[in-house]
Amino acid sequence: MDGTMSDACTGARAADPFLPALYRVAAVHRELGDTVTLDLVPGPGATRPDFAPGQFNMLYAFGVGEVPISVSGPPDRGSAFRHTVRSVGAVSAALTKLAPGAAIGLRGPYGRGWPVEAAEGGDVVLIAGGLGLAPLRPALYAILGRRARYGRVALLCGSRTPSDQLFRDELERWSEQADLQVLRTVDHADASWHGYVGVVPGLVARAGFDPANTTAMVCGPEIMMRFSATALVQAGVAAARIHLSLERNMHCAIGLCGHCQFGPDFVCKDGPVTSYERVAHALVVREL
Repeated sequence: MDGTMSDACTGARAADPFLPALYRVAAVHRELGDTVTLDLVPGPGATRPDFAPGQFNMLYAFGVGEVPISVSGPPDRGSAFRHTVRSVGAVSAALTKLAPGAAIGLRGPYGRGWPVEAAEGGDVVLIAGGLGLAPLRPALYAILGRRARYGRVALLCGSRTPSDQLFRDELERWSEQADLQVLRTVDHADASWHGYVGVVPGLVARAGFDPANTTAMVCGPEIMMRFSATALVQAGVAAARIHLSLERNMHCAIGLCGHCQFGPDFVCKDGPVTSYERVAHALVVREL
């Protein structure tokens, strides 16, 4: 693709926000039996846009469809987009089957990210359930990259079983860092597991942080986020400083279609990251 064609494609996407940019799968990393991480690089003549930890892209599997997937890699300028995808439907299943060199469509990044900069000067607690560690990972990378700007940092992770833990090698490395507290729990243990057994919110009481000066970032199944937020509030963390990443059925990603409406907000543009204070009343409503 020469410069003229690249400029034309860029102009077309600016005129039509639903037209995806062409990306290529640079690498595929198998995380779990049903989960892969894709490294995506832009087509010739294009550059990867910057993103904030917590934002998402719309990934288009040609001939199948499009789904929102949070960025799970570091926010380093110029690096590939990294997306961790679990096979749970037709589109995500197609994405997990892509091989290096395959073409993929991408729109984004979209949405509001984690309050990484606003958290500077205080303690930080990151709470992940299952695949929820993927959207939190860029925030942790950013915090560790400027570690001196934060107080105590704790990462609380939960999974169904030891074999379901995401990013196990990284979790082991993070556990060895003196300036990061890592607590892990599983719902069901096996003979190899010697850690905590139980739900993730139960780890809040074991973490070391000053509730009066803590920012919390929580991502995972909605019921897990609700109970984790409750545990944090009971520990003394202000609801306004607890941030959740919501997940809803997104189609347009720019607040037009209404599929991701959550109360008065649209998750695609008013989220996916939002404060617990803003959505606590709605999280208990099943219809939402």
